[in-house]
Amino acid sequence: MAESEKLNRRQLLTVLLGSQFAHSVGCDMSKLPPVGELEHTSFDIGHLLRDGVKKAIRPDVHEDVGVTIVGGGIAGLAAAWRFKRAGFNDFVLAELERQPGGTARSGSRDGFKFPWGAHYIPVPMAENHALIELLSEMQVIQALTKGGQPQVSEEFLCREPEERVFSEGRWYEGLYPGHGASQEDLRQLAAFREEIDRWAEMRDASGRRMFAIPMATGSNDESVRKLDKLSMEQWLDERGWDSPRLRWLVDYSCRDDYGLSPDRVSAWAGVFYFAARIAGMGNESQEVITWPEGNGRVVDYLRGVGDDKIRTGLAVFRVKAGTNTESSQVAAFDTNTMKPIGFRSQQVVFAAPQMMAKYVIDGFSASGRDSTAFRYGSWLVANVHIKDRPEDSGFPMAWDNVIRESRSLGYVTATHQTGVDYGPTVLTWYYPFADVDAAITRKQMMNLKWADWADVVLSDLRRAHPDIDTLVTRVDVMCWGHAMIQPLPGFVWSPEREQASKPLGPIHFAGTDLSGVALLEEAFFHGVRAAEEILAVRGILDQPLVEIRND
Repeated sequence: MAESEKLNRRQLLTVLLGSQFAHSVGCDMSKLPPVGELEHTSFDIGHLLRDGVKKAIRPDVHEDVGVTIVGGGIAGLAAAWRFKRAGFNDFVLAELERQPGGTARSGSRDGFKFPWGAHYIPVPMAENHALIELLSEMQVIQALTKGGQPQVSEEFLCREPEERVFSEGRWYEGLYPGHGASQEDLRQLAAFREEIDRWAEMRDASGRRMFAIPMATGSNDESVRKLDKLSMEQWLDERGWDSPRLRWLVDYSCRDDYGLSPDRVSAWAGVFYFAARIAGMGNESQEVITWPEGNGRVVDYLRGVGDDKIRTGLAVFRVKAGTNTESSQVAAFDTNTMKPIGFRSQQVVFAAPQMMAKYVIDGFSASGRDSTAFRYGSWLVANVHIKDRPEDSGFPMAWDNVIRESRSLGYVTATHQTGVDYGPTVLTWYYPFADVDAAITRKQMMNLKWADWADVVLSDLRRAHPDIDTLVTRVDVMCWGHAMIQPLPGFVWSPEREQASKPLGPIHFAGTDLSGVALLEEAFFHGVRAAEEILAVRGILDQPLVEIRND
């Protein structure tokens, strides 16, 4: 199918939701809600930057500033937070979008807050010093135990019920579809959990956890690194774990965190998903910190700290590293004034995705850097406003609501943390393009209209909620074209990824893609790390918050 060819309704539903929609015809517009919006990131401007059409523009106006931060996602905001914390204020943050936060940002409407992407943080363990400091500032963490483990205020921990799964026509508590499981299913589940516990308990020769968040605080032992050579599916195959229920659980987990199916996920990343969130043998996964707006709460706090330094609507199209005698130069196009602007700095924090580096940074490829191994996945997020709760068969609505027979990730209930379990709410629905890359291109995705996407969302929700059409009042949709780094087999421990976080002269890199996994904790770590590298160069680094592994 040509990229310019629009998918019809039957094709779209079949590709995204499954073969049971193959006989869908037409598009019953009467079932769509009366209002809604389709939002995109500024992909058109991003593509212009990628294609280099702005290279000939030279700013007439330059500002002199100590450090320029390029990118206002969590990594860029974390760098700004770290600078402020050190008392260093000679910086500016340039962000392309109207609001910072990247995939962690949130929205609000009619008194409801809701996420547009990332929506929770597992309670950090003792080694995650920087994030513990931030959450303590936010008064999320009340105290630390003698062992340095954080104690989180009850109001920020996800309240019960946390999750449920819709399977074979009913809702069941929990995520594992245990109803109807055979003895062999349960044996394999127990064996899988025992193996994950083993990795969670194990320590390397330096006393480090084999899997930790952020990953830089975990082990780089060969026993860990070799997992990256396999896919998660191959890892399961090697152990003879073929239970459809276990396979579904692993598949869901891989799509949830990485936007990929297990045959395309590094086994390192697959095991990391489970083991990094368990303190040790016999422990449950860390509890979850969340808010109605998801990780938008963190974005709002960080934005408040660095607000006077944040400049939105700036499309950075050129970064030129400085020398001992010349400043680094950052050129941007101000989408507010439609004029170019420049910044002269001693250092730069490049907190944009690595995929943009070769298009934006002068001499990037000539330096020997290679970002072609960095691959990114697309996502769809919809916020579905309903005037009342749908009728449920089985276990009642939870925070996380997963439909087993669906290729979507289901939805989170935005009002769950408010303690109100009746009346209007917002369902935030997630869809990763995990295994449809060849069937629908990014260009086709961006050419689809609001009605197309709203139809997909509601068609999926009708599986579990046949009465959803009588309840929905609005559907807003966000397309994320390059939302998350993909931990493909061989990437996480590749030389390309390991080199990418090292400075290129006065340019210091930050971003979750530098870890190979798209987590807020990883983005925050790299933002703080890049800021501390610069503070150290300037001779003003106070007590470091991150540990840089040198072995």
